[in-house]
Amino acid sequence: MKLTKLALCAAAATALFSGSAMAQDFAVTGNVAIVSDYVFRGVSQTGEDPAIQGGVDVTTGPFYAGLWASNVDFGTSTDAEIDAYVGVKPELGGFTFDLAAIYYGYIDTPTGPDVDYWEFKAAGSRAFGPLTLGAALYYSPEFTGEVGDALYYEGNAAYAINDAWSISGAVGQQTYGDLPSSAEYVTWNLGASWAFAPHLTADLRYHDTEEDYKDAISSALKGTKFEDIAQGRVVLGIKAVFP
Repeated sequence: MKLTKLALCAAAATALFSGSAMAQDFAVTGNVAIVSDYVFRGVSQTGEDPAIQGGVDVTTGPFYAGLWASNVDFGTSTDAEIDAYVGVKPELGGFTFDLAAIYYGYIDTPTGPDVDYWEFKAAGSRAFGPLTLGAALYYSPEFTGEVGDALYYEGNAAYAINDAWSISGAVGQQTYGDLPSSAEYVTWNLGASWAFAPHLTADLRYHDTEEDYKDAISSALKGTKFEDIAQGRVVLGIKAVFP
């Protein structure tokens, strides 16, 4: 993993926080999760196996930064993902915005094209009573595997049934500037979350991708344990947030 890039992200976080530290207190939170499958934009990152994930976030006013990690399995020597991010969440006219830079880093990657990459996020949402509607855009100038620039955009919604239960979903599309259109795909998810105890939440969610993309992945990886990584699947996760 490119530690220099992680250091740059950390330096950006330090500069971002230094301007507001005198006026705001820092808040630090941690999280740990166990999921039956690590699915990212409709595709399993663990060969359909479970994952243990965790992270830490620091916030001050509207600014935030953090680190997050998970085990992965791509059929190579790569065995872990560590992400670093820094951003700001301003509120304006009833809308909440989220502007961030995210670095995706991988441990023990094989020789070849660089799989580490940056994305820049611009998102917004607004609550209408228990219903929250949102949209997000992620741009990478050089996507994983050095395939050129990439764009992912989605619409999402969440509905709070009560203090413990909520339902949510999203529909998004992954596109690439330099790859053929056959590599692009639509993905969606729909699920329910249950805050069953203080600091503990369970999430049951269905993920899927469009048929042409599923067929292409299955054909390319036929005969391996990764043949079905883009197929529809139900994922159960339990997450603890502390303090």
